[in-house]
Amino acid sequence: MNPDSALVVFQDKKIRRAWFDNQWYFSVVDIVAVLTESQDARNYWKVLKHRLNEEGSEVVTKCNQLKLPASDGKYYETDCANTSTLFRIIQSIPSKKAEPFKQWLAKVGFERVQEIENPELAQKRMYELYRAKGYSDEWIEKRVRGIAVRDELTGEWGKRGVKEGVEFAILTSEISKATFDLTPAEYKDFKGLKKENLRDNMNGLELIFTMLGEASTTAIAKGKNAHGFDENQEAAAVGGTIAGNARKELELKSGEKIPTPENYLKIPESQKKINQKRETEE
Repeated sequence: MNPDSALVVFQDKKIRRAWFDNQWYFSVVDIVAVLTESQDARNYWKVLKHRLNEEGSEVVTKCNQLKLPASDGKYYETDCANTSTLFRIIQSIPSKKAEPFKQWLAKVGFERVQEIENPELAQKRMYELYRAKGYSDEWIEKRVRGIAVRDELTGEWGKRGVKEGVEFAILTSEISKATFDLTPAEYKDFKGLKKENLRDNMNGLELIFTMLGEASTTAIAKGKNAHGFDENQEAAAVGGTIAGNARKELELKSGEKIPTPENYLKIPESQKKINQKRETEE
């Protein structure tokens, strides 16, 4: 691993990290050292682990032993946690430096309760988030619509006996392959993405054809009353093919390929500033 990518700076302190299971895991001891300013962060974490276990918390079991570089240049197994688990650990640390995190978590939790009671708030916050990142209103409209189409599809899969997780992923890959001649993994490689969300890096037309493939699959699954993985896989292949044929027809008439290596990371900074300025003025 590149030494530079194995470190992240927080409050002028270096936090060791490792890429594992498609997400970043951070050294718990390093986080504890920053938040507590303890002279012996390892012992602090040892005591905290014991207390959490006595309280019946499962947070310690969610930590992974990953090899991280030490000051002597060698790699040693170290307790590491992903972002979600770290937030839970931080909640158990009585520290002034940890307090802002606790307040933020309380705020996020309260907002989540509000969104459950009033789903329109969730959509409003989604718009605000994408605008703050520099996306145009036109793109956001398509992205939000795509989320609704996706939710309808996965809802149908759930009702029709498809298992969430691996089976959802296989069917999604089936639709994408038939629509774009690319699986989601291949599409991410094509766009030069790693952990970034693929759909957040699609342009308007890519989102439209993604929606068409998934909406077609939903309609076919309903029409054929598909049950179980195999029947829904057939529906996914047909639904994706419908979108794929439409894509090929447009490419033939327009002379341009729909899948593009362009992604959000390559949006010109000038355009991001224009979008952000528009949001501020509104």
